[in-house]
Amino acid sequence: MNVVIVGGGIVGLASAYYLADRGADVTVLEKASVGSGATDRAAGGVRTQFTTEVGISLSQESVAVWETFEEDFGVDIEYRRPGYLYVARTEATADLFREAIPIQNDLGVDSRFLDPEEATEYVPGLRTEQYVGTAYCPTDGFADPHLGLQGFSRAATAAGAEVHTGVEVTDVCRDGEAVVGVESTEGGYEADFVVNAAGSWSPKVAAMAGVDLPVSPRRRQATIVDPETPVPDSNQLVTDLDDSCYFRPERNGKALVGGHFSESDPEQNPDTYTKSADLDWTVDVLEHVSTVADYFGPETEVVRGWAGLYAITPDHHPIIEETLPGLVTATGFSGHGFMQSPATGQVVSELVLDGEGKTVDVSPLGHDRFERG
Repeated sequence: MNVVIVGGGIVGLASAYYLADRGADVTVLEKASVGSGATDRAAGGVRTQFTTEVGISLSQESVAVWETFEEDFGVDIEYRRPGYLYVARTEATADLFREAIPIQNDLGVDSRFLDPEEATEYVPGLRTEQYVGTAYCPTDGFADPHLGLQGFSRAATAAGAEVHTGVEVTDVCRDGEAVVGVESTEGGYEADFVVNAAGSWSPKVAAMAGVDLPVSPRRRQATIVDPETPVPDSNQLVTDLDDSCYFRPERNGKALVGGHFSESDPEQNPDTYTKSADLDWTVDVLEHVSTVADYFGPETEVVRGWAGLYAITPDHHPIIEETLPGLVTATGFSGHGFMQSPATGQVVSELVLDGEGKTVDVSPLGHDRFERG
């Protein structure tokens, strides 16, 4: 079985590993360098607090891999699990927590509703006067996406996959309805299957095969700061849904902070977007997180900042499917690609080699769901 994977981010490399490990002949084509798209610009969150069964399952199956990743892949991804805390300023948002938590609990997620004062046990600096409720899961956490990518890349290569960087796919070849290979700047590749794991470039790749993918690249920013008061390593990742900002601990008291506040959110060209953080945004995000917790204030210092792209779908769930005979799509993770990449890689291998996803039932994730409404 010859498989060509378009995209050398963590979804593409995880897919390459699981396919090659099962005996497929795998070639990965990456137009730049491995991980140079979204993976190396990700915040690294790993959570199971989702609101749909398929979202929860993708994360649960991935967590099972992340838990033993160092043992199985020989790379310490610096996986820490202090928990995730979602905080609500409005009763409407708190009600969303109350609705989601029973669904999560039924599927084995240890999430719970806490009032703001209870939440200070896990986030001592939380400004409780801002909030009416919180959702907490003690087993969520975060890891280093680049180290995860390294692990999958090394394992894929060891299993026999070939990874070609600096190679851009210029066309997807079809024989009638079936996809049979690609053309690239390095020449043509025949394939029994082509996997579109190109993230923000995936709509362009899909269009080469005559497919319209509802995936839109949107710019998101993050920065590392040295707060006025050090953020404990035991602190949760805190997300304020009503104010659209978040922070999590980094090493030595520092914090990673992010958020999106502008009403404008234009689609981006993934080849030309600005990869550095905006000064005005940096000022805004520090003002926003200072209302969430008392670690942040006027003396907070910025260490470094950056911008990356979310490949967003209309419902913020990925597209994982066999789109055409011989074309498997794994894209549109809307910021969740790193955390869900292990399960996605397994499912991609199953779609190619078994004809259906077995690790997770991804039948709800076809791109035609948007046409069906």
